[in-house]
Amino acid sequence: MATSRPGASLSYSGCNFLRQRLVLSTLSSKPVEIKNIRHKEDEPGLKEFEVDLLKLLEKVTNGTVVEISETGTSLLYKPGLLTGGRIEHDCCTQRSIGYYLEALVCLAPFCKKPMDAQLTGVTHHHLDPSVDAIKQATLPVLAKFLRSEGLELHVKARAVAPNGGGRVRFRAPLCRSLRPAKLLNPGKVKRIRGWAFAVRVSPLVASRLVQAAKGVLLKCLPDVYIYTDHAGGGGQKPRSPGFGICLVAETTEGTFFCAEALSRPDGEQGAAPSVPEDVGEEAAYALLREVYRGGCVDSTNQGLAALCMCLCPPDVSKCLVGPLTPYTIQLLRHLHHFLGATFRVDEERRQGDTAEGCSKVRLTCVGVGFANLAKSVS
Repeated sequence: MATSRPGASLSYSGCNFLRQRLVLSTLSSKPVEIKNIRHKEDEPGLKEFEVDLLKLLEKVTNGTVVEISETGTSLLYKPGLLTGGRIEHDCCTQRSIGYYLEALVCLAPFCKKPMDAQLTGVTHHHLDPSVDAIKQATLPVLAKFLRSEGLELHVKARAVAPNGGGRVRFRAPLCRSLRPAKLLNPGKVKRIRGWAFAVRVSPLVASRLVQAAKGVLLKCLPDVYIYTDHAGGGGQKPRSPGFGICLVAETTEGTFFCAEALSRPDGEQGAAPSVPEDVGEEAAYALLREVYRGGCVDSTNQGLAALCMCLCPPDVSKCLVGPLTPYTIQLLRHLHHFLGATFRVDEERRQGDTAEGCSKVRLTCVGVGFANLAKSVS
């Protein structure tokens, strides 16, 4: 529950949805105070990856003030102005680079200078979307609300936990304001593409991933093609062994559904070794579940679509999504706290040929008219 007083910062309790609160605080320029961060746990306070996120936000802003208590259980965040520009950041290996990229994707269009970020760390992790998922599914969602020229993500090296060693480059253009969108027709799946990778294991592992995934998907669709990528253990520090696969289904209307699976981290206690065939089938069935959920964005990117709808000019935006995830539900609450936006949520049951899959949810919102005043006029 958020509490606030006129002229004071928003106040929250607990560590849940910390990244959401920091991103929205930066966009709205409203200070936020978070108390009781893991205060009852054996290791109280902020985790290393959360402190690392605060350091990244300080790099992309100017004038940000961060105050952390001695025990780490209390945080006061006073956001500065978004500057963007060229930055380099070594991400904590407790989380994937995707954890940090999801925050940058929300902030990048509203910076003073075009963002050019070089990030190093773990590119694939069980807790976060991989860099492949962000490139193939997240960026197309953002592109529906702004011009996509200059919006790109290059994967230079892949790495898994715990050692890291991966490198990516993220670039994003500036925009004065987003454009409203009405995303109501998801279309039919026309093709499936995938990316299987193997790090410090036999190159045959990637081929086994591909065969296992195609064995499931070819029963549903003939147009299935999966690329393979093998990386050795070279570099400045030895990489951890691992493998995984990312699958993306594209529809006739430009909707992307993404699912992925990853081997267990090296050195994980009490876990049996991962089998490539099991990982490939796991990703294939996860993709089929995403298609069954349906909507014009997949479950991972519901929050980004809702945020973009909220930041649009004062016009109506609509988006058809599958069942709302807990992350999206909390984001809708936070958008009301920070930006005063209200969404209309309608359950949509379709009849006839379009009644396949889960019952859908239609989100409707009038944008708050958010504008990037820092962008120079050319």
